[in-house]
Amino acid sequence: MTRTRREFLQNSAAALAGSCLATQGLSAAAAAGEAGTSKCLDYARSFICGTASFNQVRFWVESRTTVYDDQAGTATDYYQCASCKSENTFGEKDLFLADNYDFLPILGGGHWLVFRRRARISLNYRTVCTTEKLWGEPRLLLHDAEQVQILDSFEQIRDATAAGLPLVTQTEIRNEQTGLRAIIECPTKTMNVSLDKGLYQVDTGPIAYPDLSKRFDPQIDCLSVAFVAFNAPHFADLIVEQPTALVEDGQTKGMFYHFSAPFSLPAKNTVLALGALSDASSVRA
Repeated sequence: MTRTRREFLQNSAAALAGSCLATQGLSAAAAAGEAGTSKCLDYARSFICGTASFNQVRFWVESRTTVYDDQAGTATDYYQCASCKSENTFGEKDLFLADNYDFLPILGGGHWLVFRRRARISLNYRTVCTTEKLWGEPRLLLHDAEQVQILDSFEQIRDATAAGLPLVTQTEIRNEQTGLRAIIECPTKTMNVSLDKGLYQVDTGPIAYPDLSKRFDPQIDCLSVAFVAFNAPHFADLIVEQPTALVEDGQTKGMFYHFSAPFSLPAKNTVLALGALSDASSVRA
């Protein structure tokens, strides 16, 4: 899942040549003019499987974040899997734990990053371990989408949405100081379309948001659970799950894990349709 300099140069030359993203000085026009990539996962058919005999668990891949180290010439894929609830696995009864929590795993770079979100703040909210310590060496059942088209206008996004075509977005961000950049790819779960304003707006999550402001060891520790929203090609708004105060009448009543403190980043956003836009045109007609 970590690609070497040679693989990086061979497979990502086009992306590197066309990338000037998420710097504070990047103009909207420049970002809008960048070419997107017409390759993405088929999220309906992509899974991560365990190989341990005690549980060959299968997780659905919900998003993919690729972190590029442009200085070292490497790229590492991180696969955020769908969440489930803590359970008494293979028990005879009482299959959900009474003190329950959300369980969300992310795989990449030889590690699992697991989020356990309880109703209260806990010390093991996030844990990192090597892959073999959980369900054995993972088996990746990943499939690229067979027919992908870049939607580069409101009209194309409108028509693809109305036709019910699966949509996938790619949001690229960069930190010039660290020499790191990332592409966050995810299937679009909510697409808003205003015929009156001629605008669309993506609202999707959870995703694995990478903190590119410094270098983490292991790198997977840079990831947090987040949602992403955008309605233009040159910026993205994000909101991250984190300890959040519950305030009533000016008093803090407690701390909980919640999505809070939204922020905005310069970005390059690409909207992809899985299927032919000709199908969308027939629906509009």
